[in-house]
Amino acid sequence: MSADRADVLLICYGNPGRLDDGLGAAFAEALQGMAPDGVEVDVDYQLTVEHAAAVAEHRYAIFVDASVEDKEPFFFRRLELGEEVTFSTHSVKPEAVLAMASEFFGAEPEGYALGIRGYEFNEFGEFLSPGATKNMTAALQFMLPMLEKRNFSEMAAEQGETAADLNGEMKCKTEST
Repeated sequence: MSADRADVLLICYGNPGRLDDGLGAAFAEALQGMAPDGVEVDVDYQLTVEHAAAVAEHRYAIFVDASVEDKEPFFFRRLELGEEVTFSTHSVKPEAVLAMASEFFGAEPEGYALGIRGYEFNEFGEFLSPGATKNMTAALQFMLPMLEKRNFSEMAAEQGETAADLNGEMKCKTEST
């Protein structure tokens, strides 16, 4: 990685046409113009194997998605590498993206999950529910100082459990739709 290259990659994903499932994209849009130097933001409908190549070029990878069952307003957890590289043509879990970055590119970035609690997923529309908007604002206020200081590990520890504590399940909407 060159000195002028971003060391943090935020992959914000979800379907903005399914109400709160669009929290990832909305978070990326809200972050626009506020992110400190060295932060790259990628927006996609879902994680794919191609994300492993992008993750491999960064020191930190943060996966941002809508959460359906976790605490409000959001969770922030450290991710562990998946023990085996598994994926389907429909979706790839963040842990698998990290594992592929390691296995195929020899990279070992620190991985984190930011799951923003959403409420409305069963209708079509390109807007967020009021509760999801409030939760996204709280997540943004939490994330901005951390992006500046790069103290991800410390903040994840303060947040409590890791994604491994949930048996690798982020409980994010786009993993099941």
